[in-house]
Amino acid sequence: MTHNRYTLRSLARLLAYPDAAMRAGLGDLPSAVDEEAALPAARRAELKALIQELLRLDQIEAESRYVETFDRGRATSLHLFEHVHGDSRDRGPAMVDLTQTYEKAGLLMAPEELPDHLCVVLEFASTQPPAIATAFLGELAHILNTVFSALLKRESPYASVLAAVLELAGETAQAVPFTADEALDDSWQEPEPFDGCSSRGQSRPGQPQPIHIVRKPTSPGAQA
Repeated sequence: MTHNRYTLRSLARLLAYPDAAMRAGLGDLPSAVDEEAALPAARRAELKALIQELLRLDQIEAESRYVETFDRGRATSLHLFEHVHGDSRDRGPAMVDLTQTYEKAGLLMAPEELPDHLCVVLEFASTQPPAIATAFLGELAHILNTVFSALLKRESPYASVLAAVLELAGETAQAVPFTADEALDDSWQEPEPFDGCSSRGQSRPGQPQPIHIVRKPTSPGAQA
């Protein structure tokens, strides 16, 4: 199987917040991606175009575009568990399970990092043998396709990065239905007085069920 370690790390770098340090290291990415050739030439060309775009923009514009793309609503969030758990209690245990997966592989996160952020997920995958990395990312394909579709709808050049991740997962990037973010005015609207229990922020019927990346050990005496 084709080696993809540096390609995965390059994709993680491209999805990082574009501060001065991040942008200073972008020049090395095209050669790393080309050397492994884990992605089709057309996809590599799209990634190079994104790199050139990030280098062309001034610092403030690059950062503001990033915030507008990934931090304004859930549809394009890079925190993957946002898409399956939302604000429910299930997200906490899922984060713990994922953190333990990283720790078992010898990967320790910085205090400010969250395990479900796609940059962290890609960094972890880059430390694994190609077959394991592909299978690991394949479990996330339905989430990745949702984010890809939302970025594609916005005509964001970052969609090419999600498409590349899907290809490294052995999947095909394709537009799928997704829940559009509600208007900002609606999301901040106060509920009507005496309007019963508000369901805002809770999981809605028909949302995808939580994924399970790590198989939990069966507790002693549990029934099959």
